[in-house]
Amino acid sequence: MSYPWAREYEPKTGLTKFLDEKLPLPRLVYNAVGAGYPVPRNLSYMWNFGVLAGFFLVVQIVTGIVLAMHYAANAEVAFATTEHIMRDVNWGWLMRYAHANGASFFFIVVYIHIFRGLFYSSYKAPREMIWLLGVVIFLLMMATAFMGYVLPWGQMSFWGAKVITGLFGAIPLVGEPLQVWLLGGFAPDNAALNRFFSLHFLLPFVIAGVVILHIWALHIPGSSNPTGVEVKSESDTLPFHPYYTAKDGFGLGVVLLFFMAMVFFLPNALGHPDNYIEANPLATPAHIVPEWYFWPFYAILRAFTADFILSAKLWGVIAMFASILVWFFLPWLDKSPVRSGHYRPMFRKFFWFGLIPAMIVLFICGGAPAEEPYVMASQIATAYYFLHFLVILPLISSLEKPEPLPYSITEAVLGSDKKAVLGENTTPAV
Repeated sequence: MSYPWAREYEPKTGLTKFLDEKLPLPRLVYNAVGAGYPVPRNLSYMWNFGVLAGFFLVVQIVTGIVLAMHYAANAEVAFATTEHIMRDVNWGWLMRYAHANGASFFFIVVYIHIFRGLFYSSYKAPREMIWLLGVVIFLLMMATAFMGYVLPWGQMSFWGAKVITGLFGAIPLVGEPLQVWLLGGFAPDNAALNRFFSLHFLLPFVIAGVVILHIWALHIPGSSNPTGVEVKSESDTLPFHPYYTAKDGFGLGVVLLFFMAMVFFLPNALGHPDNYIEANPLATPAHIVPEWYFWPFYAILRAFTADFILSAKLWGVIAMFASILVWFFLPWLDKSPVRSGHYRPMFRKFFWFGLIPAMIVLFICGGAPAEEPYVMASQIATAYYFLHFLVILPLISSLEKPEPLPYSITEAVLGSDKKAVLGENTTPAV
C-alpha cells in the first residue's frame, strides 16, 4: 500500500550519505518513528504508554549505571554505601530517588499498557508475537525489580529475599537445592547479594533487547487502534511524525510532572519505612510485604491456605506464576472475531465490573496483613481472576453478539458520510 504523504529518507550531508551507504541506521530510525511510518489516525492517549514505558526504561538504565559506580554488593557495607550515595555523592540522592520512583512509574505505565491491550484485544492475530514478547518483558521486569529491592539491604530487602526465595523450597525434590543455588547458601548473605546485583545490572539490557524485538514485531502488522478495524487505505493513516511524536511528547510532559513531584516532594511515599533500618536476620518485621507492584501476585500466593494433594504453599507458588503465564494463551483463549471492547457488550461488562475490581482487590489484599477479611477477599478475587481468563473469556467469545463495526478507521473518525470518508470537499460553493 502506498502512502502519498510518506517521505523517503534523503541524506543531505556527506556524513549522512556515507552512513546511509555503509550503516543505514538513520534511515532505520526514520522509517521506524519518522514521517515514513504510517500509523492509524484514530489512536487515543491510551497508545502513549508504550513510549512512556520506553522512556522509564532509559531512566532506570542511566540512573542504575550511576548508582552502580558507588554501590558495594557486600552484606557488611551495602546498607552503608546506600546511605553514602544519599548523603555524600553529588546528586546521589536525586539518582537514587529517580531510580526508586522510576521503577514504580515504569510499572504504572506498563500496567496501563497491559490492560489497554486486554481491553482492545491487542493479543489477537496478526499481533500475537507482539503480545507474547510484551509478557516476556513484564516477567523480566518483575525479576529485575525483585533483585533491585534486595540491594539496599534494609529489613524489607533481607526478609523479602528470604520469603520469596523460600517459595522455591516448596517445589518437590528440586526445591531446596534450587533455593540454595539461588542464594549461594542457606540464607541471604554476600553470595546472594552479589548474584542479585549482577543480575539486576544485566537484566535491564536484556529487557532493552526484547523491547527492540517487541517494536520490530509491531512494525510488521502495524499498530492496533481503538476500533480494532485494520487499515484499509492510506486515508486511514497518518505519519508517525509529527502527529504522534507531538502527542507522545505532550503525554510524556504530563507524566514527568507527576514523576518530578514524587521525586522531589514524596520520594519515599511508595516505599516501606522498614527498609531504612539495616537488615537484621534476628529481628523479623511484623508485616513483610514486597513493593506495591508485586501486591496482586503476592495476594494470589497467600490466597491458598489449605493443603489439598499438594501443600498450600506449593499451590500458591503455582497460582502466582500461572496468573502471568495465562496471558501467553490469550490469543487462543479469546476466539471473538471482534477486537475492540467498545463493540463487545458482554466482554465490556465482565472487564470493567469483573476483572478490574478483582485486580483492585488483589492490590489491596497484597499489601494488607495475612488476616481476615483480606485472606477471604484475596481468595474470591483470585478465583474470579482465573475464571475470567480460563472460562468467562472463551464463553463470551462464543456467545456474545458484537455491535456493528465501522467500515473503516476513517469512517470511525469522520462519520459514515460518504464524502467525509473519501475526504472530498463538503463545503458548499459560494
